[in-house]
Amino acid sequence: MPKPLRDPQPMLERAIADWGGHEDLWLFGYGSLIWRPEFDFIERRPAWVRGWHRALKMWSRVNRGSVQVPGLVFGLLSGGSVRGMVFRVPKAEGLDTLRRLWLREMPTGVYDPKWLRCGTAEGPVRALAFTLSRRSPNFTGELSDDHYRHIFANAVGRYGTSLDYAQQTLAELRRHAIHDAALARLVALASAQEQQEQSAADCGAPQPPVYVPGSADKPSHPSSGPSKENT
Repeated sequence: MPKPLRDPQPMLERAIADWGGHEDLWLFGYGSLIWRPEFDFIERRPAWVRGWHRALKMWSRVNRGSVQVPGLVFGLLSGGSVRGMVFRVPKAEGLDTLRRLWLREMPTGVYDPKWLRCGTAEGPVRALAFTLSRRSPNFTGELSDDHYRHIFANAVGRYGTSLDYAQQTLAELRRHAIHDAALARLVALASAQEQQEQSAADCGAPQPPVYVPGSADKPSHPSSGPSKENT
């Protein structure tokens, strides 16, 4: 476990105080919370937020990578807009849910938890979201396609690989009719890399023996050059 960037406990206490506990708790999911929330909820709605966007630009040295080979997870960066899901947790379970969510999302205190106005078809709700500052040392900045390919091929953490994380998120977004062109392009990069590696492996594989009529049922291997009969 890497050393925490900040003590997450004061941020948890502040989030609890801002919520107040007098009404149900709303949470905004834009990445793995959509397909693996790990908490009970009584309602889930498609939602959108203006002024923030989903980006696979946060280093992960615990959940989807290691200190030796950092992986990637999503952060909510300022600018643009994003579609995701909001979850309503009963107020009686809100405190326990926040505490367990902090263990999962905030072991190193990297996110900036914020209460955001989320639009839904049934009206706006105020939900807690985990945002990322561009000043954070865990913000990757711009990464090349080759860098993404390397991470997808090598990074693995306590919850699995960075590639699995990206693929599962993309699949769940599509299941909810949420289009994310940037994520689709990154996942396609990894798929193309796998196909290239498989093609290279197939080209280097030994050729199967070939049966030659009249050879007493003994197979022969293809020759790499012209036979003596043709010279």
